[in-house]
Amino acid sequence: MKRRLKRRPAFAACLLLALAALHPARAQEPGGDQLLETGRPAAAVSRHAGEASGLKIVSYNIRWRGGDDLKRLIELLRADPEIGGAAIVGLQEVDRDRERTKNVNTARAIADALGMHYAWAAPPSQGDEEETGVALLSPHPLSDVVRIVLPHEGPGGRRRAAVGATVMVGGTPVRAYSVHAETRMPLAKKVEQWRAVLEDLGRRRGIAHAVVVGDFNTIKGKDVRAARRLFTEAGFTTPFPDDRATFKVLFFDYKLDWLWLRGFEHGQFGIDKQIGLSDHWPLWAHASFRRPPGKTAGGRQ
Repeated sequence: MKRRLKRRPAFAACLLLALAALHPARAQEPGGDQLLETGRPAAAVSRHAGEASGLKIVSYNIRWRGGDDLKRLIELLRADPEIGGAAIVGLQEVDRDRERTKNVNTARAIADALGMHYAWAAPPSQGDEEETGVALLSPHPLSDVVRIVLPHEGPGGRRRAAVGATVMVGGTPVRAYSVHAETRMPLAKKVEQWRAVLEDLGRRRGIAHAVVVGDFNTIKGKDVRAARRLFTEAGFTTPFPDDRATFKVLFFDYKLDWLWLRGFEHGQFGIDKQIGLSDHWPLWAHASFRRPPGKTAGGRQ
């Protein structure tokens, strides 16, 4: 009996080492579990925001809105003709425990107000407070939620993150990601940050439908071209032209934000420049599930 007890710690140590070798970034990062949060609505919610035929998708870098701006954002996500009533919402620069937003858990506050499921994740902190994070929200259940710390450090050792989850829309699984990539970084490293999301998606081969949204910080024309090339080669499409700005500072505007679809046909879409809560504008698109080749609406071949 004593021999068994002595062997178990050695066996456990070997197992942990093997797991660390398979997932070194996750195993070696302290505090990672505290920087991933999920939640569900307190009461059952309507599924009108997405059916088996299609759904609305929204992406918005909210620039850590709080107070009255947060209340306004919630109302827009509830009832605005363009960004309201979405089935999948991806947000970036979402605070959870920051003094500047009065330590409000922003993703939870939005989800509670709208009766949504949510997932929030942030990169490792570089100071006394948490870094701003990314979030996914949906009236539909979320599963297989992951926090992805994007490769390569930015200025001052700053890191960026993405969050991924599987959203069940009308019985169809949709893999969704919200991404906040680095700004001041060589293009090759930016591409590796975007590719990290595609690599996570690649481990879920049984899911045909995918959505990737977020702030890619494609400041230069070569950044925009590289993002389009990477995602197009991965089987994604976007309804948004490359010359449509999503961010404005002084007299300059840039295409920083993206909404990518795989396994969908897009319908109406737009960039809502009437919403001025952030230095970014929100993107929205209607998407319908693409039928497998040879299938008709009635399921006949």
